[in-house]
Amino acid sequence: MGILLLLCFSLIISFSSGADTIYANQFLSGNQTIISKDGNFELGFFKAGNSSNYYIGIWYKKVPFNPPTVVWVANRETPISDRFSSKFKLKDGNLVLLNESNTPIWSTNMISTATPASVVLHDDGNLVLLYGSSSSTPIWQSFDHPTHTFLPGSKLGYNKRTNTSHVITSWKNKEDPAAGLFSLEIVQNTKRYALKWNRSVEYWTSGPWNGRFFSSLPDMAVPYIYNFSYIDNANESYFTYWSTNHSVISGMFLDVSGQMQQQTWKESSEQWYLFFSTPKLICDVYARCGAFSICNQQTSPFCNCLTGFEPTSQSDWNLSEFSGGCVRKTKLNCRVKEEKPEFIVSFVPVKYLPASHENEIPSLDESACRRSCLDDCSCDGYSFFLERCRLWNNENLNNISFVFVSDDSTVRKFELNIKVASKDIQHPINDIHKKNDKEWFFSSVLFFL
Repeated sequence: MGILLLLCFSLIISFSSGADTIYANQFLSGNQTIISKDGNFELGFFKAGNSSNYYIGIWYKKVPFNPPTVVWVANRETPISDRFSSKFKLKDGNLVLLNESNTPIWSTNMISTATPASVVLHDDGNLVLLYGSSSSTPIWQSFDHPTHTFLPGSKLGYNKRTNTSHVITSWKNKEDPAAGLFSLEIVQNTKRYALKWNRSVEYWTSGPWNGRFFSSLPDMAVPYIYNFSYIDNANESYFTYWSTNHSVISGMFLDVSGQMQQQTWKESSEQWYLFFSTPKLICDVYARCGAFSICNQQTSPFCNCLTGFEPTSQSDWNLSEFSGGCVRKTKLNCRVKEEKPEFIVSFVPVKYLPASHENEIPSLDESACRRSCLDDCSCDGYSFFLERCRLWNNENLNNISFVFVSDDSTVRKFELNIKVASKDIQHPINDIHKKNDKEWFFSSVLFFL
């Protein structure tokens, strides 16, 4: 299988004495860390990429990457700027992160303040808060509050008693572990899980559990190092997995691209290997490139703006965060309308026509359809197919992706014409007859059905 790069983050690390526990009279600060008993995981402060922000997180201790791979983040939404004056400690029976001003910015938020309390980092990557002896039942555990990683031994499911779900959420980008647009969660009462965009649009599903594997993941049935299980009882419904070889380092990561990637670390080659990824193609991730952009699996980067458009945020695109999409290079003046707009035709084969039909106007011919869009300031494009006029805006133009179709293909095709200023389109002089500098044009994209 192909080698897949994981998210890498710039961390400043000092090795601790090997302690795996924080007691009531102790705290972590600066370069201090704790390490699980057998050295599988490490917890401490880290900095993501070139960002100046710091976070408390857990990473693989035995993976010799520098920087290492983070699997859990505590304060993913509330970073700190100075790790040396911040403290990660037990306070009033809770695990708390205090920032530079000694203000709590993250806590386990348990109501009880029982003591003595301790927090232990286990060799499965689970951080647990205990009241009393080390053998007591955890009061709080990081496995119940996952971020972007689904570790072996943890649960992805739904608690029927508390009406709460375990949800895996991607990072915002490679330098910001705040919750991104993509999530993995169990679909209640269906024995399946799904990848969602913005916690609402489902763009991939595992299919139902058949007793051995999910129907959309036949690779799970292939003899390997994993065992899978789905539990459904009166209290909870959840999916879990574990490795038959405890010396193997593995995890399931929801990448910033929106793909869920099951990967295994091979110590002999010092590389991560892909077991499976879902969806298999990045361009199958819903709205991966945002509005007025096209996803092309064959290019690098795979997201590119349509003709006459540019990234909404170039800094986000530099971090492979494309979901903000693109904007016109030149803002259109809605008060200027030409009687006979021309077409700039740039045929781009794509798939994923937005599903909504609320924008259909069946009675118009193509000329009237074009004029209707041109006269409507909220219209960003139109299509005319099977005698039906459809008007589009940026809210339903955020899921265009490139597909290769042979010349003898029998698939039906139509053009999606998008408004763009003529000055931002490169074209041969004979392609159009420009009448004045205020003329608008439609950039045309070809859809395949």
